[in-house]
Amino acid sequence: MTATFTQLSANLQALNEVGLYRSRRVVESPQGVNLQIDGRSVVNFCSNDYLGLANHPAVVGAFKKAADHYGVGSGSAHLICGHSQAHHALEEELAAFTGRDRALLFSTGYMANLGVMSALLGRTDSVFEDRLNHASLLDGGLLSGASFKRYAHGDVENLALHLNKATGNKLIVTDGVFSMDGNFAPLRALSEVATANHAWLMVDDAHGLGVIGKQGGGLLDYFGLNQTDVPVLMGTLGKGFGTFGAFVAGSDVLIETLLQKARTYIYTTALPAAIAEATRVSLKMVISDNWRREKLQTLTDYFRQRAGQLGLQLSPSASPIQPIIIGESQRAVDISNTLLKAGFLVSAIRPPTVPKNSARLRVTFSALHEEHQVEQLLDALEKATLQHK
Repeated sequence: MTATFTQLSANLQALNEVGLYRSRRVVESPQGVNLQIDGRSVVNFCSNDYLGLANHPAVVGAFKKAADHYGVGSGSAHLICGHSQAHHALEEELAAFTGRDRALLFSTGYMANLGVMSALLGRTDSVFEDRLNHASLLDGGLLSGASFKRYAHGDVENLALHLNKATGNKLIVTDGVFSMDGNFAPLRALSEVATANHAWLMVDDAHGLGVIGKQGGGLLDYFGLNQTDVPVLMGTLGKGFGTFGAFVAGSDVLIETLLQKARTYIYTTALPAAIAEATRVSLKMVISDNWRREKLQTLTDYFRQRAGQLGLQLSPSASPIQPIIIGESQRAVDISNTLLKAGFLVSAIRPPTVPKNSARLRVTFSALHEEHQVEQLLDALEKATLQHK
């Protein structure tokens, strides 16, 4: 082994010693609230399939039917020969759903965030990001080449101080619903400070679309904000929609700029047309099945009430993302492993995904969960946290 790889081995060992080593579990069943892992059944409380659409028969059926027609692969990038009628129809429907001029499909949310910032910003510009933004947003800002500033989480006054010193194009970037905390960005105040400082505002609403607002319109709908208030909206399809991929929605000039300049759009293979057709079906259910959002709210309220009674430390979250703050990384891993033995899959989230000494159990709910499963999870949590004090 070369000296370089010897050092890599030592680095991996060091991660393991402080409870930061990551590992995968092999799932042997379709996605849902009940999973088969390593030959045993567990109740899944860590998925982003909030509305329970990932294995819905109508969505699966649409995928199979479209695969019979279009095949499995898209064959090329959108700008070569990979842009099918299914892709085009979905873009039009997503634009209508979000109340925007146009939408543009990307193969992943990570690629969408990198693509937007690389297309809109250059070295003479500035990008301002919430300190707790998702890694894809932070990477997009850093890789854009623009001057990169992080403002204190949700602190619009701190952001304004940075904006006052900036020149060139100014882009403010924030998660809508923060994926590791579950809380909402102060979008109305961010929109106002953006307007006052002649800046653009970009919102990644990956965890809000489908879940928050009337008919699943997301956090912008919740705050009553439109395309003028928030010029750049990014959404993913692998969470509330239950499928795969992402999109950016906005004005005609924004989307045309991305189509011409976003390298992560231009230089990658289009997602399969069958995925687009499946998403068109799930989008209809996102809009019509309000009971799914009502069920999520009921489960969230019940969990928060009971968890508070047990003395569990929760984040101030009104979303289906309910983190339990543990603090020390190894303790979070130990509790997660104990829960798994009891039949519950709950991920331990550790640095660098979250700040140091704030390791947590990230509990998430699906519209397919039942109240008795939440009660059973709470009983298991009470025992596991006592066992690993």
